[in-house]
Amino acid sequence: MCGIAGFVSKRKDKDKIVKAMGDRIIHRGPDGEGYYTDENVALGHRRLSIIDLELGAQPMFNEDKSIITIFNGEIYNYIELRAELKKMGHKFTTNSDTEVLVHGFEEWHEDLPTKLRGMFAFVIWDKNEQKLFGARDHFGIKPLYYTQIADNFLFASEIKSFLEYPEFKKELNTEILGPYLSFNYTPTEETFFKNVFRLNPGYSFTYQDGKLSLNRYFKLTFKEKERDFADIVEDVANVMEDSVQKHMLSDVEVGSFLSSGIDSSYIVSLAKPDNTYTIGYDIPKYNEAEYAKDLTDKLGIKNKSKKIKKDEYLKVIPKIMYHMDEPLADPSAVALYFVSKLASQDVKVVLSGEGADELFGGYNTYRESVDYSFYNKIPFAIRKIISKICSIFPEHRGINFLVRRGQTLEESYIGVNKVFTEKEAKKILKVPVTIKNKDLTKKYFEEQKGKDEIIKRQAIDINFWLIKDIFAKADRMTMANSIEGRVPFTDVEVFKVASSLPKSAKVTKENTKVALREAAHRVIPNDSYKKKKLGFPVPLREWMREDDFYQDIKEKFNSDIAIKLFDTDKIMKLLDDHYNKKCDNYKKVWTIYCFIVWYQVFFEKVS
Repeated sequence: MCGIAGFVSKRKDKDKIVKAMGDRIIHRGPDGEGYYTDENVALGHRRLSIIDLELGAQPMFNEDKSIITIFNGEIYNYIELRAELKKMGHKFTTNSDTEVLVHGFEEWHEDLPTKLRGMFAFVIWDKNEQKLFGARDHFGIKPLYYTQIADNFLFASEIKSFLEYPEFKKELNTEILGPYLSFNYTPTEETFFKNVFRLNPGYSFTYQDGKLSLNRYFKLTFKEKERDFADIVEDVANVMEDSVQKHMLSDVEVGSFLSSGIDSSYIVSLAKPDNTYTIGYDIPKYNEAEYAKDLTDKLGIKNKSKKIKKDEYLKVIPKIMYHMDEPLADPSAVALYFVSKLASQDVKVVLSGEGADELFGGYNTYRESVDYSFYNKIPFAIRKIISKICSIFPEHRGINFLVRRGQTLEESYIGVNKVFTEKEAKKILKVPVTIKNKDLTKKYFEEQKGKDEIIKRQAIDINFWLIKDIFAKADRMTMANSIEGRVPFTDVEVFKVASSLPKSAKVTKENTKVALREAAHRVIPNDSYKKKKLGFPVPLREWMREDDFYQDIKEKFNSDIAIKLFDTDKIMKLLDDHYNKKCDNYKKVWTIYCFIVWYQVFFEKVS
């Protein structure tokens, strides 16, 4: 795991600038650094040494040094690809997975990403063609950003690297503030920094002769296949065992995060790492340490846990926003920071359970078509009238259900964690909301046209919630502590199996992740396979009703940037109503609060 940064430019001071860009993300690779510059390009690499510790330094070259690559991630099928390329006549000088990219590009050119199994963001400079080629992995586990400044093209693992480029102009992009309030993260290719974009997962790019072209090499394809349930479970069990084994490839020790739920428990039970790590809180219902300890005791492995105190949680939020680059209102990001910090005392690599819910059908919202099939029998025209009437009333669990079931999924669904509606966002913002949520999701719904409701939900949750929230925080919080996070559930081979599951293997009236739970039951030695998902639960709801945190939020809600962008009377009412227990507004308050903290970090403090 590493950090990469660089640019295409004819400027003379490349060495100094690319070094500064690399230093800005030193947390991603404290073990070493490497740079390549010529008259047209600068490539920078910060290394976290995991595979081929002695010879795996980057940038890495082919034999005549005409192909140069820098790479962030892991290629889990590199041993097989290496053998294939050797048969084709390519000569290897290292045992690293990076060298597979060098010779793979020589052999397969722009088709290289389609050959890879892993998590990756890499850039290759073809000196003969004067061409820059880059790619991001299928599911966006690793980040890659880019921007163009006049005739210069910049790229980096993290946006903050661009701050070191002399001509980079730091400007706030207010156009995506409305969607952010709905999604609680940045759901667009655009970022909160004007003219900075993220390369989408499953995409590659080519930059040549001043022109950027994007190519999509992977998209989600679901092909449900009805078959015997026992065979389905066998397929799931086999592919998960293979994936965990592949994700254990390392020349350093691999540990694992562990909560009380099925996802991390399944991975830990398959991998049996020497060390596992758990985060909890002093409030018992938010503490998973006892469940984790029970599992590790039964497996005969170690578990370290930490209880986060309110003061340390709140104190670290500005640091979280700095490492995230953009505002993220997912409270579990802070917990992930602390569990990563705990793990970094012992290991450089950790396994984690991200992706199981999205791939295998783990969210309770996926059960609506099963649990409420009786209501769906009412003609849609009537349900639509009921929905419009109910939308007049304040939000409430029952009301929300009636509103949703009178709308098409394409009209209403943006993911499992919607915070503000578009109407609510417009009411509290002073800047115009010009981007409609359904315009962001439209392409992904169209790709699943004719598929059932659960598949459509999965497609949206993978392309938005999983990629832009869950993987964003997983990458940044592990990297903030200079460790590598690996996610065995989110693997191209696992997806091939998961995407073939019929509805009955995903959800029933009794449960979610049906086939996955049955496969996990074979190896988990306690009842974790039965538990509902908790994620990283955080007692924010309660803390916001305590005076010290309330006063901190109140101050932020009356700051200069809040006054400029928000109707402060309306956002203060959200806060006060929550504080006085009139409404449960903690998600809405937290979403606004995180944006303001992020803005103050990057636009008032960070140069």
